[in-house]
Amino acid sequence: MPPTRSSTLSTAEARRPLVAAAAMAAFARRGYYATTVADVAREAKISPAYVFKLYAGKEGLFVAALEACFDAIIHALDEGADAAVERTPGAILDAMGDAYARLISDRTLLMLQVHAQSVADIPEIGAALRSGLGQIITFAQTRSSGTDEQVQRFIAYGQLCHLIVTAQLDGREETWAALLTRGISHPE
Repeated sequence: MPPTRSSTLSTAEARRPLVAAAAMAAFARRGYYATTVADVAREAKISPAYVFKLYAGKEGLFVAALEACFDAIIHALDEGADAAVERTPGAILDAMGDAYARLISDRTLLMLQVHAQSVADIPEIGAALRSGLGQIITFAQTRSSGTDEQVQRFIAYGQLCHLIVTAQLDGREETWAALLTRGISHPE
């Protein structure tokens, strides 16, 4: 019996997260401009035409990858907050930071964010980036009950962690690198 329209839609909807994950990996490796829809399709093991059936185009595909990235970050922060030994705002934010550091040990999410920042002038991508950052900041403040200053410091340290990881500063002996990395460690 041929598939009904509703089963086709449910199959397409079931594929969307898989394609978004493939897009995350492909865009993280090569960036927005160097990655094609065909690259994402190859990563997802589907045809480019099917990718276009699921997403309106390259921008929509990148936005879906970015949204999946921010969903993974929120999930990690939530788990980190749950694992905090002390229930103070500072301890909860520290535990969230530790969870985030473990998450970005797989550089896919980190590099996707870096690439998103580099193309934030594309309106659809810039809006998705700002929305995701807003979600993280709101989540961190709500979940930790931290002050504006504590949450700002949390975000600032997260950005410093990005710099340390992307520039491969861990273990560098130069004075300036030691200054930036002092007291900050990342899982291998």
